[in-house]
Amino acid sequence: MAQTVKRAYKYRFYPTPEQASELARTFGCVRLVYNKALEVRTRAYTLEGRRVSYAESSAALTAWKRTEELAFLAEVSSVPLQQVLRRLQAAFANFFAKRAKYPTFKSRKKSRASAEYTRSAFRYRDGQLTLAKMDAPLDIVWSRPLPEGAEPSTVTVSKDAAGRWFVSLLVEETIRPLDPCGKTVGVDAGITALVTLSTGEKIPNPRYERVDRRALARAQRALARKAKGSANRAKARVKVARLYVRIADRRRDHLHKLTTSLVRENQTVVIEDLTVRAMVKNHCLARAISGASWRELRSMLEYKARWYGRELVVIDRWFPSSKLCSACGTLQDVMPLHVRTWECACGAVHDRDVNAARNILAAGLAER
Repeated sequence: MAQTVKRAYKYRFYPTPEQASELARTFGCVRLVYNKALEVRTRAYTLEGRRVSYAESSAALTAWKRTEELAFLAEVSSVPLQQVLRRLQAAFANFFAKRAKYPTFKSRKKSRASAEYTRSAFRYRDGQLTLAKMDAPLDIVWSRPLPEGAEPSTVTVSKDAAGRWFVSLLVEETIRPLDPCGKTVGVDAGITALVTLSTGEKIPNPRYERVDRRALARAQRALARKAKGSANRAKARVKVARLYVRIADRRRDHLHKLTTSLVRENQTVVIEDLTVRAMVKNHCLARAISGASWRELRSMLEYKARWYGRELVVIDRWFPSSKLCSACGTLQDVMPLHVRTWECACGAVHDRDVNAARNILAAGLAER
């Protein structure tokens, strides 16, 4: 059955100098309002044990705009400022519900520069997007079309560390599930092979970070030699950021293609519940585990399976998939990481990863 979902379409755009200046001011005001509102909330919670509501924060914002010191807040669109207060309200709601940590202050250098516009603060017409306080539409590279008839409900503009500008359009889209198929697959995540399937197929890990490691090290050394606060240091920092985003973009593209293929070709996909946060504490494997992006892989599988009418089964993290013989069910006492092929007492010879994937599939089907 078709379902309507909210989906964000992200595009790169190239602002004019005037648009870039306006957006930079908006980013700064958004960060300032967030930090001041967080400071007020923290003081009230710490000293008085009182929770500040969104209405109180909104009223405080109005008062700030009337002061001589913060009068410049009235020069940018009010919508991004109100939206960041709503974001802060949601962050505190998650904190009090014990779903997240206490909100932290936004840094000018480390935090993501972004601003969110709702319907009243932008105009989308005939494929052109114009934001509030701007006379001309944004020069967007429409790398893929929006769904036919879709109207953006929210627009988020951002700038990454490499100096690239992006606009994300949130739309409602009707997604039809894929035709049912009888295939099932177990997936074992790894490092040498990014995933190993119960069919015996291994998808190699492209290791994009390792490919660019030498260039990245060279760029970081050049950055370290530059004087702090200098224009050359700022240029060197952008070069380092561009290498990082190149690695991240290629990795994300590979994961999208892999997860889409798994969801399209199988009715049921079974994976392990890996604790990546605990696993990266192993300093010998932390870089390789982080580079594999297992958490992002699982996240993509979850929402794509939900969209397209597939089933994703997650088995317990303590299931001994590597130590269990998929032929006879005998459990081995130990299975060190360096053992890649082993023979069971029943005579079956196993590839460690393929055997684990088959056990994951069997355990997942048993839990259904």
